[in-house]
Parts: sequence; C-alpha cells; structure tokens
Amino acid sequence: MQLSTTPNLEGYAITEYCGVVTGEAILGANIFRDFFAGIRDVVGGRSGAYEKELRKARQIAFKELQEQAEELGANAVVGIDIDYETVGKDSSMLMVTVSGTAVKTRR
Repeated sequence: MQLSTTPNLEGYAITEYCGVVTGEAILGANIFRDFFAGIRDVVGGRSGAYEKELRKARQIAFKELQEQAEELGANAVVGIDIDYETVGKDSSMLMVTVSGTAVKTRR
C-alpha cells in the first residue's frame, strides 16, 4: 500500500477513486509520565516521552487508514492530511487524525 500526501503518485496512473478513508487515535496522557517528562525528559526543548506518544498515535491512525483503504480494494491512498489536537478535560488527551483518498493505481 502506497501512502502519499500528494494528490498523485509519480509513475502511476490512478485508475479508480474508491473513497475517502480516515484513521483516528486518541491517547490519554499519564499524569506521572507528564510530570517526570517535564522534569527530566526535556532536553533542548524536546520531550522524548511526548514524541514517543505522538509517534505511537500517528502509527495507529495510519494503520486504521490503510485498513479502510484495503477494505475498499485500493492499493494506495493519496492526498493524506495529518492533524494533531489535544482533547478532553484540561487537554489531557492527544488525538491524531489522518484522512485521504483511497485509489487504485497502475504503472
């Protein structure tokens, strides 16, 4: 399965548009991990704990997107958009959403 943020895949012709597909992931933030991330994990303005959670949420969302595309018989997803939001009480959860157009392609 090819995934792309561009509307086309170079060297491939889109033969069929299968529909819009999405993937979402919402991860709760652990209060103790957040506290210690603030104290010991911030180096040069970066937090490894938060980066790890972002990566994990993004992987879950992309997996969902890909599964939906496969169910539609697509072999690629183009025009992918990735969004990050904090949700919940006191913005205590992280939400990652990805969306794109599932397509069938050929060389």
